[in-house]
Amino acid sequence: MRNSITLMNFKLLILLIFVSLTSCVKSASTEQKIEKEIIDTMEKSTKTLEELDTPIFWAEGHPRTLRRESWTLEVTGACENPTTFTWQDLMDMPKTVSDARLSSVTRWSVKGDWGGVKVSEILERVGAKESVKYVRFWSHDLIYDTSIPIDIALKERTLVAWEFNGNYLTEDYGGPIRGFVPCLWGYKSAKSIVKIELMEYYIPGYWEKRGYTDKGLIEPGPMRDVNDDFEMKQIPPGEVKGFIEE
Repeated sequence: MRNSITLMNFKLLILLIFVSLTSCVKSASTEQKIEKEIIDTMEKSTKTLEELDTPIFWAEGHPRTLRRESWTLEVTGACENPTTFTWQDLMDMPKTVSDARLSSVTRWSVKGDWGGVKVSEILERVGAKESVKYVRFWSHDLIYDTSIPIDIALKERTLVAWEFNGNYLTEDYGGPIRGFVPCLWGYKSAKSIVKIELMEYYIPGYWEKRGYTDKGLIEPGPMRDVNDDFEMKQIPPGEVKGFIEE
């Protein structure tokens, strides 16, 4: 939580410095406009997923209330040391914050500071074998599953996440912990995960069996920006890092 607040304070400092520099050459009205945009941006960057009205969707049904403190994550499959991590075990691991977007195949995208532990850190701790080709996530009740290639799992911003903008994820949005894979469609970021399987072969997951692509690559086209009151914009292919200027 403290790391997220420090990061947001740093962003605010940079923006305020920018205002100070531009004040020497900009008119008063332009200054006021810039300052308003900065305030609006900072307010949105600290909002929770609930406050942003981020859509809620559970294909397998909402899981009800889940107890964070008693949560466990089993990691098994092709590894030397299969381990069940407790909530406290995860909290004790090095925390990473990814300033990135979760982008739904239903064409909305939400940006924020996602906090958690890198999947690569977990794989290192269990001694993942070189034969691992896919990482398979299982959600609560073991109904929903999805797999990502090992090279995607090892990316710096692929996380087991429990925070958004410094706030714990609620059950509505995949808490206590969820997969976060910003470079793929959101159905690859399994919610409320209880198990990670290290696989030497691929098995289609819940949505993949129902027609969604196995790779989950984000395709170009229209996208509603949740952070900008769901304004419809255009995105290029790949991870949503920005929008196409019209």
